[in-house]
Amino acid sequence: MPKANKLIRESSPYLLQHAYNPVEWQAWGEEALNQAKKEDKPILLSIGYAACHWCHVMEHECFEDEDVAKVMNENYVCIKLDREERPDIDQIYMDAVQNMGLNGGWPLNMFLMPDQKPFYGGTYFPKHKWLEILDKVAMAFQSSRVQLQDSAIKFAQALNAPDAEKLGLGALKSNDFDNNVLSEAYQKLSNSFDWDNGGTLGAPKFPMPVIWKFLMKYAFHNQNPEAQKALEFTLTSMADGGIYDQIGGGFARYSVDAEWFAPHFEKMLYDNGQLISLYADAYRFTQNSYFKEIFEDSIKFSVRELMDSYCRFYSALDADSEGEEGKFYTWTYDELIKLLGKEYEPVLKFYNATKKGNWENGRNILFRHSTIEDFCKAEKLDENQFKEQLNFVKDKLLEAREDRIRPALDDKILTGWNALQIKGICDAYKAYQDEKYKAIALDNFIFLSEFVWDGNHLFRSFKHDQAKIKGYLEDYALTIQACLTLFEITSNPKTLNFAEKLAHYTLQNFYDEKEKLFYYTDRTSEELIARKKEIFDNVIPSSNSVMIENLHWLGILKGNAEFTKISEEMLKQIQHLLGREPKFLANYASAYTLKAYKSYDVVIVGSDAKKFQKELWSHYLPNAFIMAIEEENNDELVWKGKEIINTKTSIYVCENNACQRPVYTVMDALAQMSR
Repeated sequence: MPKANKLIRESSPYLLQHAYNPVEWQAWGEEALNQAKKEDKPILLSIGYAACHWCHVMEHECFEDEDVAKVMNENYVCIKLDREERPDIDQIYMDAVQNMGLNGGWPLNMFLMPDQKPFYGGTYFPKHKWLEILDKVAMAFQSSRVQLQDSAIKFAQALNAPDAEKLGLGALKSNDFDNNVLSEAYQKLSNSFDWDNGGTLGAPKFPMPVIWKFLMKYAFHNQNPEAQKALEFTLTSMADGGIYDQIGGGFARYSVDAEWFAPHFEKMLYDNGQLISLYADAYRFTQNSYFKEIFEDSIKFSVRELMDSYCRFYSALDADSEGEEGKFYTWTYDELIKLLGKEYEPVLKFYNATKKGNWENGRNILFRHSTIEDFCKAEKLDENQFKEQLNFVKDKLLEAREDRIRPALDDKILTGWNALQIKGICDAYKAYQDEKYKAIALDNFIFLSEFVWDGNHLFRSFKHDQAKIKGYLEDYALTIQACLTLFEITSNPKTLNFAEKLAHYTLQNFYDEKEKLFYYTDRTSEELIARKKEIFDNVIPSSNSVMIENLHWLGILKGNAEFTKISEEMLKQIQHLLGREPKFLANYASAYTLKAYKSYDVVIVGSDAKKFQKELWSHYLPNAFIMAIEEENNDELVWKGKEIINTKTSIYVCENNACQRPVYTVMDALAQMSR
């Protein structure tokens, strides 16, 4: 076996993948950074993540090669970074490579001065190109040091430019939250709808749940049929496509084409948590039973393949197995017939499997492009019998897949991603009250509140019973959001009080009073060349946008006017951008609906409280926080004074704790919320 490098000490699966490379990799830390200064060598920082296909390709072509390693080791201090553990560092250098006029992506390979300031970078390079770059950069470092240093200083200055200056924060001076802002955002967004395939125009196609979450809220509040049509078409197209695992449930990270057909096969926890939320809410909004099937099967996937025995969720599944992308998920026609028999050929036709294969190397990606009902009509099949066949095929193929060599599992447990998953499961519970969902969410809350919280800080990552790396704003914001949703479905004050505690911590340690937004890193964290704010939504919603919603609801539930004020000030900083960049600010637009339209805190008290709560949940009410307590309880401010009137279960519809007269039926409560 080859000799291990210093990454063998690490717990990150991505770093451990590189532990036996001949490159003398080190993890980011004082030891490596001090070595660069002491030896006066440039730093070669290579950033990726365990499920990244092109990271594996570059490792195989370059980092496993002795000749390449020799050049790297002689001329550079080589640092490997797991972007999922250290998103703060990844953000800085991703911004830097884009400031250089280059495309970002992973693997991200950056060349830094010994003081960590960047001067050159790029993404994937084949071996011949990589060797050429290594030689040129090493020569430039010796012969053009002053020019490189000047460039690095300029890039570092650009990274530190105030966001207020770059984005014109707070440019729209208004005391009101005008819903015309949302109409402008919708109109701009609608120009990019792909009416042929669903989603937004172009390829590759990412699910981007934040966009469709906003669209759902906009369609609801404005009763806009076009917005609803785009939402339903997109969610159906994604669920029909190869990006969705038709056999095992769960979504891949993205589709390489515009049709949602061929996925990049890695499955990420953060995508699936958000998509469970999205499909659960869409089911409540549209009553489309297909959406219920999708969120249920996606939960089954995540429980079966990503959850440990303590209801904690691992990060991702790789795209590759046996050195081949998608091999675990795809089939030759002969394999399918051998497993199922010719009598199941109609099901294979439904899934568009062909004898030649519909993808690479004679293999088939299973996907559908019609409803079961339409397919059965066209093929003159009995629908009930076909559904039985379909369920048999799914079970049989899932069982057969279990005998295959599995894709690698990234088994680190990330706080923020677990919070997204728990939010998804809580939203699924609101759509369909499977008590297993609530049990999983409560068990995971123990992890969030006891295993990665030490009484003073949240931690980012957990593995081998050890929490490490101080949490980022993403971890705090998403954990607060998950705890609030868990409070709604459980009425457990521990969840609400933990959310409040974390909110106070973020205000003390992340908040920038000047720009009225939060930094991504804790003020007590390691000092890097820049301290950034996460403004724009990406595949995960911006942590600042999540904090706006968190402080909005905590302000109401805890009667904290300061929370409410900060939430409003944050949104006012961004609102002038909503009509210009809605694709990248969709979660702010969702938060804006809480201000532009009425928000309701609803308390149901009495013996039928849970029953009434479930009935209200069956309606999509995005601006309502619906709580149920079976006995009068003054432990929480939001419950105070909510009495059972004449032994009847009483519903209090309130706006910021100012309540209308109690009513005794769900229909009357809905009427109060429609005024």
